[in-house]
Amino acid sequence: MGTLLALTFLVPLGLTLGAQAREEAIADAARRSSLVTGALAVSVEPQAVTRAVEASGGQPQSRPVVHGLDVDSAAGRADPGQLDRARSEGRSLVVDVDGGVLRLDPVVLGERIAVVEVFVPDAALDAGARNRWLLLAGVAVALVGAAMLVVDRIAARAVEATRNLVTAALAVGDGDLGVRVAPSGPREVAAAGQAFNRMAERLVAARTEERELVADLSHRLRTPLTVLRLDAEALESDDTSVGSFSQAELDHRRGIRRIRQAIVTLEGEIDVLIKTTRKTVATEALPAMCDVSEVVRDRMVFWAALAGDQNRPHRVSGAQLRIPAPVPRAELAAALDAVIGNVFRYTPQGTAFEVAVSRRDGYVAIRIDDAGPGIVDSDRALRRGTSDQGSTGLGLDIAKRVALQASGSVSIDRARLGGASVVMLLADPEATLRQVSRFGLVGRMARESREQKVGGRRWPRKPPTES
Repeated sequence: MGTLLALTFLVPLGLTLGAQAREEAIADAARRSSLVTGALAVSVEPQAVTRAVEASGGQPQSRPVVHGLDVDSAAGRADPGQLDRARSEGRSLVVDVDGGVLRLDPVVLGERIAVVEVFVPDAALDAGARNRWLLLAGVAVALVGAAMLVVDRIAARAVEATRNLVTAALAVGDGDLGVRVAPSGPREVAAAGQAFNRMAERLVAARTEERELVADLSHRLRTPLTVLRLDAEALESDDTSVGSFSQAELDHRRGIRRIRQAIVTLEGEIDVLIKTTRKTVATEALPAMCDVSEVVRDRMVFWAALAGDQNRPHRVSGAQLRIPAPVPRAELAAALDAVIGNVFRYTPQGTAFEVAVSRRDGYVAIRIDDAGPGIVDSDRALRRGTSDQGSTGLGLDIAKRVALQASGSVSIDRARLGGASVVMLLADPEATLRQVSRFGLVGRMARESREQKVGGRRWPRKPPTES
């Protein structure tokens, strides 16, 4: 490419400079000739003419020669035909001869016409052009080198950008959807890098939506599963160790036992599925927001149907207006199902419960109260994997993890209805930071004097708890 540019621009320039050098050499010959013709106009004496020729300068072979006077013109190179042509045309002529060119200038001297001849050798014609050609050759070499350097850098950038794109594509193929490339290199390669990043983002979004769907379907199964479990518990005893039973009665009780065991196993599998899927989604998904009121209303549609079957009075308050929270919708729905499901599992049929939503002092509070027997050891109930009711103890842990994800907390206290009161606190993303009051949210909130930074904002050392 650099060589082509040099040939395209420098060759015509070199030819032009060569012609200019030839013209300069002939112009110098005309100057020396004019010195002699001027002297002839003054005197045609041989001594005067000889002095004028010597005064014109130049190499001996290129000094002017006068034809048509009584001056020795043996050194002249012009033939008679060329001299006659100059006399007849009456103007200066430039003719080519062996070894160079001749300039012939006719001079009218009375009845005679003399001709002044100046020889310009090829060396004089090419001397300036040769130097210019050397200069142009150096410029051409510099242009070729610069072009090669530029092309090398462009090629290196293109190769590096392509290599990074290939490496990132292989990483995505191996399952690493978090890899991205910095678009660089030529425009086409940079556009390919941007398209790759958009593709990776779409893959992440698609996989997150898929796992959200799996988790959502899983926790939606809890409602009919809870109905099955409660109906199974309402059946007669499955104990076959005490008393005497006929074969039909034994088969009947064993069937009831298998149903109950299958329900327990299915509940455990659903808990594991939700827990595993939620953990993956929380790790990979971008920060999300949801409307707490909308989630509460949606989940209560499911639980209200089961509450009607069990004659459980229930009430929802504070869920009329939009209340945002920094947690994915499916995560919050799973936490609500876990806590409300505990009410149905561990309180007798007919026990009332209430779900309330409020926001104050930088937090959003979700309170689930029931009129059951309550929770004796709240600290033990909040510890992962422990339960006083013989379950896996993961229900409250799910709610606690979701609250911590939203820079909040979970607390257990005595409810106004007489049973347990589970309160989930979530940081309010729209709240203006201000001094936290002694009383907060649904009930009285305690605060400590020391502060710590939670989620990039200044909060009390512990999020406020319900009382």
